[in-house]
Amino acid sequence: MAVSNYIIAFIVSLCLAFIITQVIRRLANKHQIVDRPETDPSRKIHTQPIPLMGGLSLFITIAVMIGTFCVIQNRLLGGYLLPKHLVGVLVGGLIIMFGGYLDDRYRLSPGKQIIFPILASLVIIASGIGVQYISNPFGRAIQLDSIRLVLFTWHGLPYGITLFSDLFAFVWLMGMMYTTKFLDGLDGLSTGIGTIGAVIIFFLSLAKTVAQPETALLSIIFAGAGAGFLLHNFHPAKIFLGEGGSVFIGFFLGVLSIISGAKIATALLIMGIPILDALWVILRRVFWEHRPIASGDKKHLHFRLLDAGLSHRQAVVFLYVMTAGFGMAGLYFQGRTKIYTLLALAVFMIILAGVVVFMYRRKVRQHV
Repeated sequence: MAVSNYIIAFIVSLCLAFIITQVIRRLANKHQIVDRPETDPSRKIHTQPIPLMGGLSLFITIAVMIGTFCVIQNRLLGGYLLPKHLVGVLVGGLIIMFGGYLDDRYRLSPGKQIIFPILASLVIIASGIGVQYISNPFGRAIQLDSIRLVLFTWHGLPYGITLFSDLFAFVWLMGMMYTTKFLDGLDGLSTGIGTIGAVIIFFLSLAKTVAQPETALLSIIFAGAGAGFLLHNFHPAKIFLGEGGSVFIGFFLGVLSIISGAKIATALLIMGIPILDALWVILRRVFWEHRPIASGDKKHLHFRLLDAGLSHRQAVVFLYVMTAGFGMAGLYFQGRTKIYTLLALAVFMIILAGVVVFMYRRKVRQHV
């Protein structure tokens, strides 16, 4: 596929998302689907009501672009991607959008919120998107498709359960969705990191070892949609992603990382900092603070960066740069080197946490 096709797809997606976001912003304000700071003053850092449902612009843009490239140009099908894969992505995304709308409007409990990511993950598995094996740089690959049960065949395609493959895909997608959900605490943070991640997967899909132009096109469409929405979402944000949008970003990145050759290590490098932050928050809440995982606070890394003295934009851009740096390392490093880079990321995260805590305490002492 010519480079110009990817550029056009990115630009059209960006413009479409920018326009659709303006429409959704007006609708959200009209129907008072907004995030009010007084509902949780201990966590919310904005001072005025901000419209929600921004993630709907991402979904609509991607759906329109997928339909265009399938029906008019037939650029997404014919290779690795099958019609059932794209149907699964769209149906799963629609489920997330519906759940996000209900939460943005009626403030669902965490127990009800999780229903929609679970259903979306199951739809992806049912559509045939899964992880057949995990590369092992220290030995033979770990096969996940050894136990398979075919339930039925439709149009010559088998549908069934691949136990370990489906279980891994389910855990991976849920983890990615809740990582970007937790990440959505500063203006443009989750959107920007999702966009950077999509660009990294775009280049990964074009690599000779993967060679999936269809996946590359899907990635650049998502990147364009994210960039278009980011023009409204960067600080000071005029619209928020909402529950559906923050979850949808993780959902789409999770799917892209699977279909681009199950490059889980690369995706871990892209999302490494927010994943490690999410794990630390979960462990802290469960084992130290003994409170529900879903309970909110301002102890995420991005909030800690604000406490340490960084401005809103500085904190977001800093995390953008870290994401891009480790993501690019995932493109160039292979095998054991990539594993060592993951370990380096973990060490970097520990050092960063220590520096942030030190800066915060020094700032507190200076104001005493």
